[in-house]
Amino acid sequence: MHVVGVSSLAAGHKTLVPQLIGELRNLKRDDILVVVGGVIPPQDYEFLYSAGVAGIYGPGTVIPVAAQKIIEALNSCPVGGSS
Repeated sequence: MHVVGVSSLAAGHKTLVPQLIGELRNLKRDDILVVVGGVIPPQDYEFLYSAGVAGIYGPGTVIPVAAQKIIEALNSCPVGGSS
């Protein structure tokens, strides 16, 4: 299982992240989790989750907590299956 982390500081997250997820799906790699960090306005969280983001980690995120959540997300995905 793999994870792609996207850092967004310039408001491109609503365009670039769905494009990334779409391209991963086109490549039949929807087994790759996508997580997003950076300055993401809370009102955009639901949009990103609906687009397929597995986790959002903004300023002040406690790194060990984020790491544990990502590990849990990885462990909950079936091997070779969809995220």
